[in-house]
Amino acid sequence: MYNFLLIAVTLLTSASAAYCVVCVIAAAKFVRLRARSFSVASALPPLSILKPLKGTDPEMHESLRSHCTQDYPEYEILFGISDPHDPAAAIVKQLQQEFPNRSIHLLHCEKNLGPNSKVSSLAQLAVISKYDVMVVNDSDIRVEPNYLSTVATELQQPGVGLVTCPYRGVPARTFGSRLESLGISTDFMPGVLVAMQIERGLRFGLGSTLALRKRDLEAIGGFEALAEYLADDYQLGRHITEKNLRIELSRTIVDTYLPNYDVAGFINHQLRWMRTIRASRPGGYAGLPLTFTLPWAMLSLILARGAPWAWVFLAFALSLRFAAARVTSGFVLRDRSALRLFWLLPLRDLLAPFIWMACLVGRKIIWRGKVFELDHGKLISHD
Repeated sequence: MYNFLLIAVTLLTSASAAYCVVCVIAAAKFVRLRARSFSVASALPPLSILKPLKGTDPEMHESLRSHCTQDYPEYEILFGISDPHDPAAAIVKQLQQEFPNRSIHLLHCEKNLGPNSKVSSLAQLAVISKYDVMVVNDSDIRVEPNYLSTVATELQQPGVGLVTCPYRGVPARTFGSRLESLGISTDFMPGVLVAMQIERGLRFGLGSTLALRKRDLEAIGGFEALAEYLADDYQLGRHITEKNLRIELSRTIVDTYLPNYDVAGFINHQLRWMRTIRASRPGGYAGLPLTFTLPWAMLSLILARGAPWAWVFLAFALSLRFAAARVTSGFVLRDRSALRLFWLLPLRDLLAPFIWMACLVGRKIIWRGKVFELDHGKLISHD
């Protein structure tokens, strides 16, 4: 039994090391694709930016402001709040004063169309948006001046129904926020690139950016069809691909400014994220243990009672893990902060299996201060 267990763990370590190699290959392919010549389309369609808001954070003004300074011929920004007393309204009004010639609108989205309040607001914003092309992203996303021109050009490619953006996390000063940021660059985004290779294209969107045409949204039932789901970005992408349209992973990278997570906040967010994956992509969730390179290698070392070959195996696996993390964070995301946080990578990797196991049971999540259960990806309120 002991020998069988050692062999099994050694094989899992080998499979996880192979996954790291696949991460490097997937990242290299994406970098090569992005290196191809690219020119902004000569005719850019007018578009609407839809941004549902709830509450504020210290970086919110600058993040929203980056959408007001786009090098783009014609666009409007629709901000939606569900509570007329939401403090985010003051930031929008400040932007309206700062950019009087920009079409910026603050709208009260009072209808409750489902447990996902963000999607509920999006549905109401989409109805009154003026243009066929819509760009959706979260309030903590900061973009470069060529952001809109890039995603609008990519959306015009034949067969593309949705453009979504890779993103890197900008951490706050807290320990938990830094762990979260490191995970985005070295765990989440490598997984996205690998999924794109295995599935021969993306089958889901990322909340960092969802750019699409209004007619394609209406063909899948509008945002109303997503109002019961937590992972609305995943569901939107799935519905789009079911219409035989392609999802394009953009060449432009955006920043997401992370909250001041403490360690408990980081773990709670990871639990919600893992349970969301289990509910939305059970196959992907089942495959996550193959990404636990360092824990498997350390377990091999323990079971081998510190045999010399196990130390070599650990060093080899760890080298591949760091190589995969470095290639994605450095060459794909150009995340300058990730390298400074690499000393945290072993700790984050050792936490991951315990979070994964905790999510094998239970469906409860806490989202936006409310308690829900997940049922096949749908939110069931406890209120």
